[in-house]
Amino acid sequence: MQNYIIRRILLIIPTVFFVSLIVFMIIRLIPGNVIDIMAANAGLQGDFTTLDRQNLEHLLGYDQPVIVQYGKWVGNIILHGNLGNSLWSGEPVMDDIKVRWPVTVELGLLSLIITQIIAFPIGIYSALRQDTWGDYLGRSFAILCMALPSFWLGTLVIVYPAIWWNYAQPVMLIPFHVDPIGNLKMFIIPATILAAAGAGGNMRLIRTMMLETMRQDYIRTAWAKGLKERVVVLRHALKNALIPIITILGYQLPVLVGGAVIIENLFNLPGMGRLLVEATNDRDYTVVSAVMIIVSVAMVVINLLVDLTYGLFDPRIRYQ
Repeated sequence: MQNYIIRRILLIIPTVFFVSLIVFMIIRLIPGNVIDIMAANAGLQGDFTTLDRQNLEHLLGYDQPVIVQYGKWVGNIILHGNLGNSLWSGEPVMDDIKVRWPVTVELGLLSLIITQIIAFPIGIYSALRQDTWGDYLGRSFAILCMALPSFWLGTLVIVYPAIWWNYAQPVMLIPFHVDPIGNLKMFIIPATILAAAGAGGNMRLIRTMMLETMRQDYIRTAWAKGLKERVVVLRHALKNALIPIITILGYQLPVLVGGAVIIENLFNLPGMGRLLVEATNDRDYTVVSAVMIIVSVAMVVINLLVDLTYGLFDPRIRYQ
């Protein structure tokens, strides 16, 4: 198992390298560049001379080939552990990320918890009561959750309470350590909306895996022994049905990060997703590249942890 973990950790290096290279190149293909935006924001578009542009490009290092810029940026990360400075503020990118990442992590974890709170009871109940009205309602609810776009639900949640009850979501972030209750009230609605699509998919998967597991011989033996339904379902059936579900959970985490981009902008949450959108609009290439590197490393590590949990639920699995 130790050799397996070492190999997986070593694979992180080429993965992150290719992600950083692709992002570094693609972000520069977006029409417009940071020099034009800086000139426009400063109100100097008409008076911005060729000499001014050349001086600004030299100051930011954009008078060099892209591959040279990439090499310097990667070298700075390897030698100094520095992800670079924002092209607009000149401040280290990590200063912004340190402030923003707790928001995205809280939103993602809360939505993941809500996903399982919704999916497991309904999925298990649908499997145990197959082809009953409860099963039909559960399956219909799952399809509804997957069909409704999160940005549409978020827009409705923002607009209609403001029209009907004069209620609006808090604009300023309420830190958890300052007001835990206020913080949870601020995050619970966006996290629930973000969790909806994942909950629908998980409900259907849990139902399918539970139906398959409940038909196994050892489950029939457990019923024949006279064990209670709760013991048969939770101790025998659910544990063996969890491996495919855990796999899906590992793949859902990147989806949560992608969904957080939309939700954070809708609900004015200052997280990594919102930072990524702002940096892309401003063509702040350094910030975009740094955020994507951190997200890619997190995803690779999470997938490794998901793979390692298989052995906890199935002792037959060996890592080589």
